[in-house]
Formats: sequence, structure tokens, C-alpha cells
Amino acid sequence: MHGPETKAPASAIWALGVTQILGYGTLYYSFAILAPDMAQEFGLPQQWVFGALSLALFLGSLLAPTAGRLADRHGAGRVMAFGSVAAALALAACAVAPGRFSFVAALVAMELASCFVLYATAFVAIVQIGPVGAQRSITHLTLIAGFASTLFWPLTSFLHNHLDWREVYLVFAVANLLVCLPIHAWLATLAAGRTAPAAGRANAEAPVTPPHDPARIRLVFLMMMAGFAVEGFILSAVSLHMVPLLTALGMGTAGVAASTLFGPAQVASRLINMVFGGRLRQSVLAVIAAGLIAAALATMLATSPMVVGIAAFVVLFGLGSGLTSIVGGTLPLEVFGRKGYGHRVGWMSAARQFTSAFAPFAFAMMMSGLTIPGALIVLACLAITGIVVFGALSVLARPLSPHP
Repeated sequence: MHGPETKAPASAIWALGVTQILGYGTLYYSFAILAPDMAQEFGLPQQWVFGALSLALFLGSLLAPTAGRLADRHGAGRVMAFGSVAAALALAACAVAPGRFSFVAALVAMELASCFVLYATAFVAIVQIGPVGAQRSITHLTLIAGFASTLFWPLTSFLHNHLDWREVYLVFAVANLLVCLPIHAWLATLAAGRTAPAAGRANAEAPVTPPHDPARIRLVFLMMMAGFAVEGFILSAVSLHMVPLLTALGMGTAGVAASTLFGPAQVASRLINMVFGGRLRQSVLAVIAAGLIAAALATMLATSPMVVGIAAFVVLFGLGSGLTSIVGGTLPLEVFGRKGYGHRVGWMSAARQFTSAFAPFAFAMMMSGLTIPGALIVLACLAITGIVVFGALSVLARPLSPHP
């Protein structure tokens, strides 16, 4: 049996990467491809179908802290194994939904299940399997999972050319059972031999935060949530509207071509961080991520409709988005340590997902009420707020960190 101070094996990281690609692909990215047929079959406008997804994401955000707490108590592998079954059942329920209300209920069930199988819980699994080098392992995982949209948009389109949307969801349900469930069950046994997630060793660790200053700890925690909430709002608003936004700015087909740089830029940011970011504090990395998002929006405002400027916007925005997904897992670990990590990272996920749920609708309203440049200025101000929040957190959190 391994001791508690070990590094997560590469096989575990790759296996988790596979489940993250499948999880994000089946529960999230495939929806945009299948939504038009869903709307047509149920006689609903497409915006109503996406509104149902927003509702599901919002309700999922409320469950995220509970999922994190369960991962702390029972082990992330066990929680993810349960989530795989729940995701498969929810996908199957969506596939056989006879009417609008049952469809929306199944969609909500899908997003509730996602809380137990996607990034937040996967990060906890890494920390429980291999505490040593966990931040670097999280970076590796986000690098692998970053290909989810690249793989699942064309895969879903291919399947949809031969199957209707209900049959595609049934295929995805089977994939969650046959691929994700065995991997998560294996990770549960692997973690059990390395570290005790509930009582025992985890509770025996010395606290990494000063017990005499709970107000300061609470302030740092709330600031971290606020920073991730702001970043989540901006990323969700722009990502969903990117192609129509660039088209509205007069880019036409060049805007569509430029938008394809977003995915590679996300992957590039994770590669760069993996190679050069090892000595960088994660709180500083959070400031850099927020700065890249602000710089992207400023570039768009200053240069549109120039093709070079818009391409620079997409690349900067992708870099910021890629780094944000990393610090969502590594920053709570750096600041607060391993004890209660699942609960804390669950709250960070909840804050980000809460604002992400209604951001596309809010941004659409801003664009219609304030014009597109006005809406982008609002987002740029929010991005600057994110820089300030993470910058202040970087100063306040330094004494809370267990290691330099």
C-alpha cells in the first residue's frame, strides 16, 4: 500500500482525461449540435431550448458544493462512479422524454449529474490520489480535457447524420456506463490505497490556515468566489455569442474563421503553463488569466472590424479561458490546502456556474439595450474588476498558503 504523500500516476490522469472528454462532450458540448432538432420536435423556439439549458446549469450550480462535500467525505472516485450512472440515466431519460416538461426535467437531471463527474470533482480525485504535485497534475488534466469540444462537435455531427437526437443521446448514455463508470470505480479503489478522504489521515493534518483569524480566511474565500463568478460570467457570455458577435461587428466569414482560434489558444495556454508555470504562484496566475481576458476585450473594442485585431482578441480570450480553468482547481488548493478541498472547490464551481447560467441571456439584453460596443465596455469593466479582486486576493492569501 502506498503512503499518503504520493504523486498521481500518469495512468490515472489519462483515465480521468478520457472521462472528462466524454463527460463534457456528452453532457454539454453535444447540446448545441442537437438543440435545433430538439426545438423542432417539441415545437419550441431554439432560444427556449437554450433557456432550459440555462435553468439546468443554474440548478446544477446549487448542487456543486454538496458534490464537493460528498467527495471529501466518501472519496471523489466513488462520487464520480455514482455520477456516471446518474449521467447515463439522465441522458436516457432525455432520449425517451415524451413531452416538453419531461424533456426539461431530464435536462436538469443531466446537469445535476454533471456536478459529480466533471472538473470540480475530478480535481478532488487528483488531490486524493496523489497530493504531491497535484497542481501540475490538474494542469495535465485540463490539457487533455481541453479537446472535448474539438472532438465532440464533429463526432456529434457525424452521429447525427445517421441517427436522430434521441438515438445519439442513447449512444452517449451507454458510453457513460461502459467507459466512465469502470474508470471512476477503478479510481475509487486507487484512492482508497493512497489517502483517506474522510476521517483519519485527512483530519489529522495540521490546519494550513491560521485558526486565530477566521474573518480573514472567510474574506479570502468570498473574494475567490467573487473572482470566479466574474470570470465565469464573461467567459460564458462571450463564448456562446462569439460567432454572432463577430458577425455583427462586420467580420462576416472572417469572424467565423477567427473564432476557430479559440480552442487551440485554450490548449496552448495550458501547454505554456505546464512548461513554464511551475514556479508561479497560482494566485498570480489568476491575475494573469483575468488580465488576458481584459486585454482581449480591450483589443476587440480598439481594433474591430480589423481581421488582425479580432484574431488577437480570440487568441487572448482563449489563453485567458484556458488559464482560468486551471486556477479554478489549483488556487483553492494553494491557498487553503487539502483539508476540505472538495467542499471549497465545489463552491468555486458553483459561483462560476451560477453566473455562467444566465450570462448569455444578460449579454444579449445588454447588446440590444446598450449596443454592442456598450455591452463590451461593461464586460471590460467587469474584467478589470476581476483583475482587482484576484490581485487583492494574491496579497491577502500569501500568509494562508502552506508553502511558498
